[in-house]
This record gives sequence, structure tokens and C-alpha cells, in this order.
Amino acid sequence: MKTPISSIKMSLQLLENEQIGPLNPEQSQLLESIREDTTRLLSITDELLNMTQVESGNIQLSLLPADPQRIIQYALNATRTQAEHKNVRIQWQGAEKLPLVFADSEKTAWVLTNLIANAIRYSYDNATIYITAEQSQSQVKISVRDTGQGIAPDYQDKIFERYFRVPGTKKEGTGLGLSISKEFMEAQGGDIYVKSEFGAGSIFTITLNVVL
Repeated sequence: MKTPISSIKMSLQLLENEQIGPLNPEQSQLLESIREDTTRLLSITDELLNMTQVESGNIQLSLLPADPQRIIQYALNATRTQAEHKNVRIQWQGAEKLPLVFADSEKTAWVLTNLIANAIRYSYDNATIYITAEQSQSQVKISVRDTGQGIAPDYQDKIFERYFRVPGTKKEGTGLGLSISKEFMEAQGGDIYVKSEFGAGSIFTITLNVVL
């Protein structure tokens, strides 16, 4: 499933190459729409593949000492274009140096990317998202804070359930991302939780165990 999607993305890059020929504004707008749909389809495919691992009870982990700052940087790079499209600023406020954590870097980066992407999606244009990271005893805590609408108290204990989406939301999604994130974090011996004030934004935090 991912191979043809990657081929579409490669074709888009070729079409945008000015050496092939210039595009008029209408064509550029169509290409942008195709790129957004392709990115969304790739995200859904990744979620379905990850859910397959979760539902089979066979989450494949590669737990090794990892640098949390590299994981954070990967997630920031992966969401940069999405943030630019909404003029959303992402502000990094973490500690200058963090200890190594015992984690699956790929899956943890996927979780953090999902959290930042959600924060961008639910933020207002020209808003700021704050990323923080700190050591707390034998754990490293990484938080993503937005200043969007927040989550109503009635739904805060349900958002990590599979396929749950807050009633009335107009944002696209499968309702799987947070559920998968919870499974991935708990499988590593970590955790994920949320604090939200309705009307003022949300803070999603993941925890990872420090290498002792």
C-alpha cells in the first residue's frame, strides 16, 4: 500500500521541478491538493499498519538506548511543512541536555509526530505550540502544549479509546492515532496522558524510562 503512495509523492516532486516546465497558479493549487491528500493517505496507512500490530498483540519493539532530543528533532522536521501551512510557530523549550532513554526510537518518534500534528491541526492560524522536555527522577517527560479549543471534561478519559472522536469535531481523522500512541508507549514501559482546559488548550505528555 505504501509503495504506490511513495510513487505519487515522487511524481509530485518531479512535476514541481521547474526544469520540466513552469506551472500556472491553477496547476500549482491542484498539486498542493494532491500532496495533502497523499500525505493524509500515507498517515492513515501507517496507522492501519500499526493497529495491525496492536490488535494481533505482536507489537515489534526495538528497545535500545536513545537520545530523546534526536527523537524530538525528527518529529519537528516531520511536521514543519504542516505548521508552515497554518503559520503555526513551534517553540522548543527543553533542557539543553537530557539523559539517554530506553526506547524504540521509530515508534516513539511516530507517537511524538502524531501529537505535534494533532496540536497543529487543532490550533488556530498563527498560534504557537510549545514543546518541552525534562528529566523527572528516572524518566524523561516530553510535552506538547497547544492553545486551541481544548477537550471537554466529559471526553478526556475517552480520547485514547480506539476510533473515538470528539463529537462535533470537523477535523479529519481515523480516531486511531492516540489509541496506537498509548499502546506503543505502554509497551515500552512508558506512559501518555493529557491535561486539558476546555477553551484554553491541551498538554499531551509522554514518558520514557532513563537508561540507568
